[in-house]
Amino acid sequence: MPKVYIIHENGEWTAPLISALEDRHIPYSDWDMSSAIFDLSLPAPDGIFYSRMSASSHTRGNRYAPETTVGVLAWLEAQGSQILNGRSALNLEISKLVQYAALEQVGLTTPQTIVVSSRKDIIKAYKALPFDSVITKHNRAGKGLGVRLLKSDTAVIEYLNSSSFEESVDGLTLVQQYIQSPDSSITRVEFIGREFFYALKVDTSNGFELCPADVCSLDGGLCPTDEGKRFPFDIINDFENSDAGLALLPKMKAVMENEGLHVAGFEYVTDDAGNHYCYDINTNTNYNSEAEARYGKFAMLRLADYLGAELSANYNKPLRVAE
Repeated sequence: MPKVYIIHENGEWTAPLISALEDRHIPYSDWDMSSAIFDLSLPAPDGIFYSRMSASSHTRGNRYAPETTVGVLAWLEAQGSQILNGRSALNLEISKLVQYAALEQVGLTTPQTIVVSSRKDIIKAYKALPFDSVITKHNRAGKGLGVRLLKSDTAVIEYLNSSSFEESVDGLTLVQQYIQSPDSSITRVEFIGREFFYALKVDTSNGFELCPADVCSLDGGLCPTDEGKRFPFDIINDFENSDAGLALLPKMKAVMENEGLHVAGFEYVTDDAGNHYCYDINTNTNYNSEAEARYGKFAMLRLADYLGAELSANYNKPLRVAE
């Protein structure tokens, strides 16, 4: 029987999607790349293949899961299998340098960035940028890896010489213009099937761990701020008709088409002058159930419907959908 094959390395992040597929009686198979054995001499099974491989896999002990996935996706592509978020998407997922090139190509502004491959060159990069405040981050990241706000050359040197400095898993560190948001927030824009689904306002006042998945959420569900309390993740009403939505959504869709993305989340920050800076594309996108429950929009259910429709279209067989 043709199935939806989910390629991933994190069971916690994948469980909500599996639950949604089961609710809709859509056949699936769980391909967990954290411990994978594949006989590449065999033909690929019938079905469609959705990759949710993550750039932060090494933080869960799955250092080579992306590399394994690249090979599996090539094996599938060689046999003409339909893949959603294929090799091009994975190449983008694991490199912010690739992301920024894709964003700039369609006219989306990214923060000014210098990449270094040596720890000692981070201070040189800081001095080369025309800003007092910079952000460091890992090129292959996720979960806020390597993100540190530094406001002087003394602070940079102290960080480099401290035990808290983290080397990037791919050896590349980005030194980047710091964009100050007036209300300490960023916006995450979610696409499913290359169609806009919703935009999420994310509070950053507690730091740079911005993963919206329920397993990453802050305890208590509220962030303390100078104005009182607000939800750390909140869906923005009518974003698609806002000035930001009208300006950004067509360009984000162009990135998805150019890069072979089918499901993705884009993150951007807006400065006090109203300029938007895109700085991250996440192809292993997760969703926050508390924010969704407040607005009655459920991305995993929409994703399950999309996968079911793609499976049905490819095998010309209607699938039973739960009422």
